[in-house]
Amino acid sequence: MRISVIGCGYLGAVHAACMAKLGHEVVGIDVDEQKIKELSAARAPFFEPGLEELLGEVQDTGRLSFTSDMAAARGSAVHFICVGTPQKKGENGADLTYVDGALNALVPHLSDGDVVVGKSTVPVGTAARLAGIVEQSEPGAHLLWNPEFLREGHAVSDTLHPDRLVYGVIGGSEDHKAVQVLDEVYTVALKADTPRLVTDLATAELVKTAANSFLATKISFINAMAELCEAAGADVTMLADAIGLDDRIGRKFLNAGIGFGGGCLPKDIRAFMARAGELGADQALTFLREVDAINMRRRTRVVELTRELCGGSLMGQRVTVLGAAFKPESDDVRDSPALSIAAQLQLQGAVVTVTDPEALKNAARRFPELQYEESTDAAMQRADALLLLTEWREYRDLDPYETASLVTTARILDGRNVLDASKWRAAGWIYRGLGRP
Repeated sequence: MRISVIGCGYLGAVHAACMAKLGHEVVGIDVDEQKIKELSAARAPFFEPGLEELLGEVQDTGRLSFTSDMAAARGSAVHFICVGTPQKKGENGADLTYVDGALNALVPHLSDGDVVVGKSTVPVGTAARLAGIVEQSEPGAHLLWNPEFLREGHAVSDTLHPDRLVYGVIGGSEDHKAVQVLDEVYTVALKADTPRLVTDLATAELVKTAANSFLATKISFINAMAELCEAAGADVTMLADAIGLDDRIGRKFLNAGIGFGGGCLPKDIRAFMARAGELGADQALTFLREVDAINMRRRTRVVELTRELCGGSLMGQRVTVLGAAFKPESDDVRDSPALSIAAQLQLQGAVVTVTDPEALKNAARRFPELQYEESTDAAMQRADALLLLTEWREYRDLDPYETASLVTTARILDGRNVLDASKWRAAGWIYRGLGRP
């Protein structure tokens, strides 16, 4: 099939490349000329494992191209909208400027029978409004909502091998013409027995925000337990292991640490609360305020623990922060807890050096006042304390004996609870975890 993908950021660039990998003829469209130039040269404008290799592979077949000209969408049977929905400045709600702009630019190029597929995460009710615009512009075209469930760091595999497919259509009927078209797009996944649900538009919109809110709640729950464990002298890691054995609960996302960040969970739960308020159902989501508050409190707690680790004062202490991205295998620093903590430490008098395998350029744009060092060994030289805040493999694999020879004082705060505490203590380190004795 011929497919257009509007928006070539984290979601769109991956989706375009994967659709071409599945055999479709794809054109990616974005207003950012520099991004189009990079993608056209098979260079990913952000770090995502496997993406750059995939871009090169599918562009060699001639099935993938990129342009800033929306007219290139004409002639495609399916149009995926993959633009961002950031948080509004000064508000909790989602900014739909890019979604509205993308659709309004697309509709003059729609033809009878075309299917517009929304993948962006939007407040419930948005799809019905956009469907009205499509119907008014081209009565023979259809709009459905097909939420994405990508994990940064695993986006390519998650697109090629999704764990489920959700189609939201007007009326929620399996017989809707657009369902058959999207089934053709996802033929490979459906032949692999990927579960597929057809719902009404509102339910499809809620799936992504509800899933993100549930994950955020699970993370904040175990972080709340970490606070209690610290007060009681218990071990939150063993607590998580024990309750995670209950198959009603499960162990995934029960990892206490510095909290969640990135471009999805924080802004999605805030937008979810804002939309619930607009619908008069704000009391249903009041618990998410505490979920958000617990998450933000983790950052302050790490600063407090670092001060304790440094003998009661941060002034003049050389602190090395291992990790700037909000999660490993990504260069995304949007709402990164690690960077927020680094900035707070510096404001309170510490001399902070930040290192990260992939995210330093983005981090420097966000916090230019911090000091950055590409080499992990160089970053750790003469440090008074190390903070492991993003659990990259190379930090998890650090040898405590070799590392001790680089630092001035062997003190480490394990913000992700991924190190072997007994091993580091045996090597002479003062070790602090979160919610651990």
